Amino acid sequence: MKLIIAANAEEAGKKAFLEIKTAVDRNPRAVLGLATGSTPLPLYNEIIADRKKNGTSYKNITTFNLDEYVGLSANDPQSYIRFMKDSLFDHIDIDMKNVNIPCGTADDLDAECKRYSKLLSEKVIDVQILGIGGNGHIAFNEPGTSFESTTHITPLTEKTIQDNARFFDDENKVPRFAITMGISEIMRAKKIIIIATGANKADAVCNMIKGEVTEQCPASILQRHEDVVCILDAGAASKI
Repeated sequence: MKLIIAANAEEAGKKAFLEIKTAVDRNPRAVLGLATGSTPLPLYNEIIADRKKNGTSYKNITTFNLDEYVGLSANDPQSYIRFMKDSLFDHIDIDMKNVNIPCGTADDLDAECKRYSKLLSEKVIDVQILGIGGNGHIAFNEPGTSFESTTHITPLTEKTIQDNARFFDDENKVPRFAITMGISEIMRAKKIIIIATGANKADAVCNMIKGEVTEQCPASILQRHEDVVCILDAGAASKI
């Protein structure tokens, strides 16, 4: 695992962008795995700025998002497809036909999990972007999730619900379930970039890097991946 310590969240985004830009320049048909939440926003801002300045094209890029809330429509301001459009897709030339994200309002959620797993099995993600939860989760794979898991429906822990409540005007509106890419599917990516910023992530980062590889800290499985770049700010790196 390669460690990069950045001065702040913005610099972390710049460092992560260099990895994405290299992949896209090398292969204009690359497959990217994308994440949501506040952590990747500086990265997405860098992608947008580069698109405007240098014209980097994403029209032949395929993307897979890690997860989506169960029960939120695509038009809901807090849905992850809406987040991705507002934060990235509406500002670059990506073909939305090449965008893949689980549907949290599918009539048959089990069938939706199987559909997404099949799509993932037919592609290999070149670069996967990850964040890490305060409890060590990656995507919405909460502590205790099998390392062999594929796309599935998961109940969110109280810790995750509380962490995500800041995005909602009422904690009671935070969904209690999500559909998430499984850990085994994340580990199939050729390269993984995990970004962590803030002292509130320090314990999880320490367990990920120095702790036992255990399903109680899902991110610890990354110790077994052959190409991981871990980009941290000083706060997130403070306990390693």
